[in-house]
Amino acid sequence: MRYLTFSIEHDTTRRLGLLQDGAVLELPGTLLDLIHGGPAAWTRPRSPVARHDPATIRWHAPIPRPAKNVFCVGRNYVSHIEEQARARGQQVDIPTIPVYFTKAPTTVNGPFDDVTYRPSTTRMVDWEAELGVIIGVTGRDIARTDAMRHVFGYTAINDVTARDLQKNHFQFFKGKSLDGFCPMGPVVVTADEFGDPQQKDVITRVNGVEKQHSSTSKMIFPVNVLIESLSQGLTLEAGDIIATGTPDGVGFGRVPQEFLLDGHILETDVEGIGTMRNRIVCS
Repeated sequence: MRYLTFSIEHDTTRRLGLLQDGAVLELPGTLLDLIHGGPAAWTRPRSPVARHDPATIRWHAPIPRPAKNVFCVGRNYVSHIEEQARARGQQVDIPTIPVYFTKAPTTVNGPFDDVTYRPSTTRMVDWEAELGVIIGVTGRDIARTDAMRHVFGYTAINDVTARDLQKNHFQFFKGKSLDGFCPMGPVVVTADEFGDPQQKDVITRVNGVEKQHSSTSKMIFPVNVLIESLSQGLTLEAGDIIATGTPDGVGFGRVPQEFLLDGHILETDVEGIGTMRNRIVCS
């Protein structure tokens, strides 16, 4: 199943949709309602209340306002670690355990909405395409062998980052948590339809030029390991979101460095999910 959240013209109410056969079937409730219903609800037939043309709706992030911060994984691709080390003039240091940080719920943005920034706040806006994991079954101290049964589905995320803030504050949170700096979507694909999460291409384009192109097969810590590790002593709840890290090709690691500017079009593509297109706006 391919679920989305949308609204229609002249009505800002956010609605749950199922993308099927080229149409959006409107379903009762919200995506969080469906997820919280548990596995039995996920497979229960639901009668649509309306049918919409995908071209006429406004697409929102599938979970527009998460209950908690988005969990994020840093340094999860060797190639990304190598390019960051080169950019900083440091030695390559491959982590032996996952590196975590979070993005505030107010970062979450629609798959086709503007990403805005103020030059008084940041002048180094960077891109990071990532596979997102949506937790479906609450759990703590989850064994690696059981991890995948806790997954509802997958989405695309761009972990947009203010690199100057990241550097100045000596940590990730502030530079990662500016409003709108987490485009998400366009859909959540359920785990049964998505297939192996470790065999998906992840791509970024800026103004049509490819900047990142890698595969989730190159993750240092795959999804089941991340869920096992993150859940140790920390309850993962239904509806929680995990961004699994980005590969090489970010602007900060390029020579010369490149950053997103007013009017740029940022495209984020995760195989099997779809493409987000976000315009960068200097406000």
